[in-house]
Amino acid sequence: MHSRTLVLAATLGLMACARQVPATATPAPTSSTPRAIRLLQDAPARETHTLTQLREDVEVDATEGERTPRVVATGQTPPLSLNGDRARLYGDAQGTLGFAVDNFLLLEVLDAGGEVTRRATVGFTEAVHMGRDQVDSVGRRAFTFEPGEVDITSLLPDSEPFQVRATALDTWGVGRVTDVYLVLAPDHRAADDDLRGQ
Repeated sequence: MHSRTLVLAATLGLMACARQVPATATPAPTSSTPRAIRLLQDAPARETHTLTQLREDVEVDATEGERTPRVVATGQTPPLSLNGDRARLYGDAQGTLGFAVDNFLLLEVLDAGGEVTRRATVGFTEAVHMGRDQVDSVGRRAFTFEPGEVDITSLLPDSEPFQVRATALDTWGVGRVTDVYLVLAPDHRAADDDLRGQ
């Protein structure tokens, strides 16, 4: 009788353990909370000739104005990782506003050692050159952009840490930039597309 009770208790204990294993073995889901990092702070409009800092390593095929652009504002993120998220630009941390820039943003992606690995421009500009290379543009040629319209995910490494440096540059007339935020968030639209395809 006593041994039967021990066997029953052991069996129940094993069953209890078996029920607990899946719960503890299941990996924790990745956070779906967007991460918002301010790239640039609002810089009110100033006439180009009053902007004294030049970006001398950049040359613009300007039909009007200067070929060497002037710096309106600069900013840089802390080290980040993509973790499967999409990276888009917004005018606020909540991802509800668009942004504006006159003339354009130069985005530079830095690796863990601080070396620039990718570059792109966003805004209203002719071709932009750095040395012998022409810098690719992201998005349409415009001064203003809708919330999340500019997606820079393709510029960023999938699994390595990175930083993004942004420089607002101007070549003629008036230079300005609104707040610009980099928002890293899951691509819910892609998930919705996957569900529709099932």
